[in-house]
Amino acid sequence: MCPNCRAFITTKDRVCPYCGVQLGPRAIDVRAAQLASSLVPQANLTSMIVLIVNAAFFLAELIANYRLAGASPASGLTNQVLVLFGAKVAPFIYSGQWWRLITAGFLHGGFVHIAMNSWALFVLVGEVEQFYGTSRLIVAYIFSTFTGFLLSLLWSPRSLSLGASAACYGLIGIMLAMGLRRNDPLAQAVRAYYRQWVIFGLVLSLLPGIDIAAHIGGLAGGFLVGLVGGLPGLPNSPREFVWKVLAGVSIAVTLYAFWQDYLSYNFLLKQVFNHA
Repeated sequence: MCPNCRAFITTKDRVCPYCGVQLGPRAIDVRAAQLASSLVPQANLTSMIVLIVNAAFFLAELIANYRLAGASPASGLTNQVLVLFGAKVAPFIYSGQWWRLITAGFLHGGFVHIAMNSWALFVLVGEVEQFYGTSRLIVAYIFSTFTGFLLSLLWSPRSLSLGASAACYGLIGIMLAMGLRRNDPLAQAVRAYYRQWVIFGLVLSLLPGIDIAAHIGGLAGGFLVGLVGGLPGLPNSPREFVWKVLAGVSIAVTLYAFWQDYLSYNFLLKQVFNHA
């Protein structure tokens, strides 16, 4: 029934054929959409996407590790596979494969490695997105990954490095920037809370095999994004449009990096590691 003229209409009508009034969705359709959306909490949706992407790459690493080295998942990943998939390796980067500074941030070297980073990402991504929005989150994630492995390259060029911890520290950095730009009770609470994250993380970084340079570089990159970007303003303002564009550019650069990684994977597999 049309809510305007009370004429009987069909469920498929979106405009009343009698009075011409635009009709909205049916109440039952609205309830169904609300039920479906409630099954996936919006605050954690981006966190789940990030975790799924990282888990997908880790699964691909495990499959390649088994096929190329015959190694079981419990035996760990070989350096051969990590190099193939785009880890930070100085000779390759200096030869022009700059994209490894991005792809390295989506790879992991073992189950404990990805488990710890996944736990941190699940917490941090949701919190950063609530304060800064999705656009600044994406920029901070990709930029801090790049700055993290760039400092790692300069600090310890001989080491093979990978993992999402650079991005984790970048997300800590962007939250610290908010705490330093303001002096209200919320900012004071943010400073105190994320100061504990930094202290815990830097102590953890002193353990053998952990790339502290990537952590510091990621922290600096995220902090810089927070200082420059600040908290979001009006949704349709020119400033917010710029950040949406920057987020799109960040995604495009990441996709290009993985395309180059795919081409390099095939080349190295055939020319260097002698696999058909």
